[in-house]
Amino acid sequence: MNKNKLLITVLIIAIIGVFVAYKMYNKPHVNVGSSKSDITLTANKIINDFSTDESKANITYLDKIIQVSGTVSKTEIVKEKGIISLETNDDFGNVLCHLSAEATQKINTLKKGQTVSVKGICTGYLMDVILVKCELIN
Repeated sequence: MNKNKLLITVLIIAIIGVFVAYKMYNKPHVNVGSSKSDITLTANKIINDFSTDESKANITYLDKIIQVSGTVSKTEIVKEKGIISLETNDDFGNVLCHLSAEATQKINTLKKGQTVSVKGICTGYLMDVILVKCELIN
């Protein structure tokens, strides 16, 4: 009898796990352009926060819609996706903004040294702060 209860419990947990995984995999994507920013700040502020205390910055910024303003240091297109680098006071790191398909079409209008605001989802810090699904604000 105990084995049957254990088997039924494991089966129920497995079914719930599969259901949750399915829902997470198929959840609708966030439209960054029409969503309100959770946090608005400068490129210098976000890079300083991550380089000072990465674990605290992860709690504050990860998976949130962030609007960052800064100066364009470089633009490039990699695998048909635009990437804007916003310069910071940090000698080793920048804010890398991976643009959406719509924003990539506007990348040629940007010039090095131009001040821009970009809204995207923060995915973390690896020498650079990474924002994805970015939209140009100005």
